Amino acid sequence: MTAQLLDLPEPQTDLPLPEKEIMPHAQSQNDFSPTNTVKTLLSWKAPGRPFRKRGKQFYINSLLIMLLVEIILFLFSQYLLMLVVLSLVFVAFALASVPPHDFHYRISTQGITIEDHFFLWQELYDFYFKKRDGIEVLHIRTYAFIPGELTITLGDVHKEHAKSVLLPYLPYREYIKPTIMEKSADWLSRNFPLEKAKT
Repeated sequence: MTAQLLDLPEPQTDLPLPEKEIMPHAQSQNDFSPTNTVKTLLSWKAPGRPFRKRGKQFYINSLLIMLLVEIILFLFSQYLLMLVVLSLVFVAFALASVPPHDFHYRISTQGITIEDHFFLWQELYDFYFKKRDGIEVLHIRTYAFIPGELTITLGDVHKEHAKSVLLPYLPYREYIKPTIMEKSADWLSRNFPLEKAKT
């Protein structure tokens, strides 16, 4: 007795496959758009603030000026101001003698990261460069009153390289009018330097 084979219908191959079978591992097209990917444009390490080692002359001249101011305040019985002057000189000496540790800076397509603090491009206003103690410093102003301005040392990063990275996101200010405090500080440092400039 021979077995008879049943004629089964052939499967149709011209039907479209379900979506999950066509692209089982792909997501929507928006998930792969460039706007949703964060790309690091520039990353570097540099000291947290401009630092220049001071000589003995700086500390001696600062102490002499402090003593003169303290005597004048004592004659006018301004004891509270005497404490303020002492505290300011102490802070100045601490900043001049203790070098800052290195910060990690990162500029990405989303914003700027300084250590653990992140700032979106929408929070930043514009940027400019200024030299302090012979060190090129990047200043980025913010819309918010606090912090108001980000001060970033460039370290080994060239000024023009940093500018080319920032220009697509922030306007560049070629000149910033100095404040009265900055003008006064520059005038004092030029006419009454606390130490001789190294040649």
